[in-house]
Amino acid sequence: MERIVRLIPYKLIAKVEAVTEVPKGVEMIQAPKIWGKTKGLGTTIAILDTGCDLAHPDLKDRIIGGRNFTNDDKGNLEVFRDYNGHGTHVAGTIAATQNQKGVVGVAPEANLLIVKVLDKNGSGQYDWIINGIHYAIEQKVDIISMSLGGPEDVPELHEAIQKAVDNNILVVCAAGNEGDGQDTTNEFDYPGSYNEVISVGAVSLDRRISDFSNSNNEVDLVAPGETILSTYLNGKYAKLSGTSMATPHVSGALALVKILSNRAFERELTVPELYAQLVKRTVPLGFSPKLEGNGMVFLTAIDYLTDVFNHDLKSNVIKTHI
Repeated sequence: MERIVRLIPYKLIAKVEAVTEVPKGVEMIQAPKIWGKTKGLGTTIAILDTGCDLAHPDLKDRIIGGRNFTNDDKGNLEVFRDYNGHGTHVAGTIAATQNQKGVVGVAPEANLLIVKVLDKNGSGQYDWIINGIHYAIEQKVDIISMSLGGPEDVPELHEAIQKAVDNNILVVCAAGNEGDGQDTTNEFDYPGSYNEVISVGAVSLDRRISDFSNSNNEVDLVAPGETILSTYLNGKYAKLSGTSMATPHVSGALALVKILSNRAFERELTVPELYAQLVKRTVPLGFSPKLEGNGMVFLTAIDYLTDVFNHDLKSNVIKTHI
């Protein structure tokens, strides 16, 4: 299968030498307020992307292994180094660990499996992605994160994703960057438009739908995707924009949600059940569902509603809170 798939286009805003901060997107989705309960320890997230800067100080302790399915480095399976920067940026948003300086990801104690399916130019064959998904299934990961896609619906890719979900693996995908800011037009990218995946659109840091974010009836939710600070090549940092940047916020959030939910129910929840738990942790922004799905991921939403309900019970009043 020689058909080509590419990174969803993204925009490099700035490169940064050194930082010490919690990125604004990580704060927006309320991840730091969950860290007292869990930081993702015990979960594994497979990142299907351009590889990773394996020596980056914020990432090296999170990476547990990986594999290269591209032609980079003469196709050596054991070399999954990132020459592009995209995969390293995604990895940082998911699980960067701040060591006195640097950035921190949404789930800073989650494990990362680096599955290189796109080459240094950000492109690859569908076979590479399909093989990467099967590898992630074999490694029994909890979550697959894919910030890639194209306009072509490839049955073999769909079947691989269905197999992952059948193995109780959450699959998170970028919705795509061909949007025009209107909910009257539909833009479909794959695998982001498959019903089995969690399709992620982008919002700005002031909670406005990004003009580039695809709109369609398969968008599940949105997350910060503009001017996102994260790890980059050569131990450095960068700010990027795109639904590619929104996706890892949700992948990291799901690592936290899975631990919290399994702990609460005292069993392993299924993919549909975990999706329901994620949706409970969203807040509507007032846009069309084709643009925002169920709303923006907001990890403390369920705690807020619980507090409100308990307060009303104490007051002997049951109210509707919007």
